[in-house]
Amino acid sequence: MLESYDVLVVGGGHAGNEAAHAAAQMGSKVLLITMNLTTIGAMSCNPAMGGVAKGQILREVDALGGMSGRISDRSAIQFRMLNRSKGPAMWSPRTQNDRHAFANEWRMTLEAHPNIHLWQDMVTSLIIQNGSVRGVTTQLGVDIYAQSTILTSGTFLQGRIHLGHQQFQGGRSGERAAEGITQQLADHGFLTGRMKTGTPPRIDGRSIDFSKTEIQHGDEATEAFSHFESPDLSNQHPCHITYTNPRVHAILQDSLADSPLFSGAITGKGPRYCPSIEDKIHRFADKDRHQIFIEPEGRHTVETYLNGFSTSLPKEAQLAAMRHIPGLEHARMFRPGYAVEYDYFPPTQLHHTLETRNLTNLYFAGQINGTTGYEEAACQGLMAGINAHLKNTDQTNFTLGRDEAYIGVLIDDLITKGTDEPYRMFTSRAEYRILLRQDNADQRLTPKGHELGLIQEDAWEMFHVKQNRMAALEKELETTSADPKTVNPSLEAAGSQPIKQKTRWTKLISRPHIHIDQLPLNTGEMPDSWIQHVETTIKYRGYIEKEQEQADRMKTMGALRIPDDLEYARLTSLSMEARQKLDELRPQTLGEAGRISGVSASDLNVLMLYLGR
Repeated sequence: MLESYDVLVVGGGHAGNEAAHAAAQMGSKVLLITMNLTTIGAMSCNPAMGGVAKGQILREVDALGGMSGRISDRSAIQFRMLNRSKGPAMWSPRTQNDRHAFANEWRMTLEAHPNIHLWQDMVTSLIIQNGSVRGVTTQLGVDIYAQSTILTSGTFLQGRIHLGHQQFQGGRSGERAAEGITQQLADHGFLTGRMKTGTPPRIDGRSIDFSKTEIQHGDEATEAFSHFESPDLSNQHPCHITYTNPRVHAILQDSLADSPLFSGAITGKGPRYCPSIEDKIHRFADKDRHQIFIEPEGRHTVETYLNGFSTSLPKEAQLAAMRHIPGLEHARMFRPGYAVEYDYFPPTQLHHTLETRNLTNLYFAGQINGTTGYEEAACQGLMAGINAHLKNTDQTNFTLGRDEAYIGVLIDDLITKGTDEPYRMFTSRAEYRILLRQDNADQRLTPKGHELGLIQEDAWEMFHVKQNRMAALEKELETTSADPKTVNPSLEAAGSQPIKQKTRWTKLISRPHIHIDQLPLNTGEMPDSWIQHVETTIKYRGYIEKEQEQADRMKTMGALRIPDDLEYARLTSLSMEARQKLDELRPQTLGEAGRISGVSASDLNVLMLYLGR
């Protein structure tokens, strides 16, 4: 038997790594157990981090003291800020990453922490005593005890890989599935389901004719996910874009009978917003082409990722179709794409802390909760690690509201609405997008991270320097005025109406088509991203204040507590569906009740009357 631990983390993926690091950083003695120590931090699918809404999540993870943002920055080979043509609430940072460097950075980070121990083994069952999880038993027959256990099993629970008519056990190519835990949890009253994900073929970059593709460079002015580190991205690698065509679609169409997706071999639901290429041509038959992103896997490898060509067709069909795509006529595969089915547990069985309702001291994080994506997994792992430590040390739970973070939106969606398909974060899922911008994640969350003990003093000092300098610039712009003689040439050059008298700088910046960098202002050595934040605050102040007022009103109403022992069956004025859903999910507040699918506005009025409001 190994020594006992405060927190035991099962799984070395994005969720498990963040959970282990967070708990250890707060002072817990942590054991991270994984089936293969050489795949810690592996990017199982595309070699990229961030993107629409996902970039906001990564900045939030970093602002709280998590590591995914920093590790993404250190291993980045390209940076782009997506959605620049839209409003700042939609801007989303994204990096292309060196897959091997990313995993290596995670391994070094975990090994460097004195509170983290590593163990290579497969967990086959949980040690359960009196309705509480006390540890795990491994395939090697080792019992490991801990105050809290966090399961981050990814795609490995009962994992089954599909490639054409071939099927074999595995959670990832070349790695075996995890057996035993699903049935044990089902025996303790947990509901379980199956989901499906997939990955495209990897090809030899030397066999690509890039002259037939569109080049996609990174941004010249790069930023970072981390608020506390400044990576060097002067040597960026380009990506490329190509497209499928009717000939490619015809080959794929002819092979659908061999697709496990269409033959019925795959029963789990796949991600709606990231379908396989065979699903795309079937669902969007009117489209004569689909975009394919050709993405390098790293700085020191020719292995290349075909983003947009996820498939589980036979390898022969994959190669035949691929070779009719411009630039890929002579492509050589390193390995074919495949689909993987795996067990998950509907997340309505969790508290907002990510502790399970059926068993105490057991937490779920990542794809086990029905989510998809590295970023969604990382933020769940961070929150589970935080709450496991807090519970072990008899401290108050830590949760985030929907108006505080995309992390809060994600977890609240999972707990109150559940999901029967892989959940992916989008900006449209958040009611308060103007409040939850990527540029203000540190303002929102770094004080909370510092209070938790996740933000170290050097980072805390950097945070204050940034906030003070931005506040000083904003105050200067609010209290000083532009002289017509000085500013009019700049206004006219920007196609904006000149002024006839001295005008506050903030009034000029509030003009929709005027930006600070177009005005004759001396902002010193302040980074461009800080200046942009000040401009956004000034330009959208009215919208920000209005959305904050709305959030505050909803929080006041939503904070009304519902008694834990409320017998919904006796409230006959509630709809039958509402009674069943409320009794099953047991929301703690009126706000949580209102976000449950099937609970109507009239049902909420009944609850408010019962609560004396």
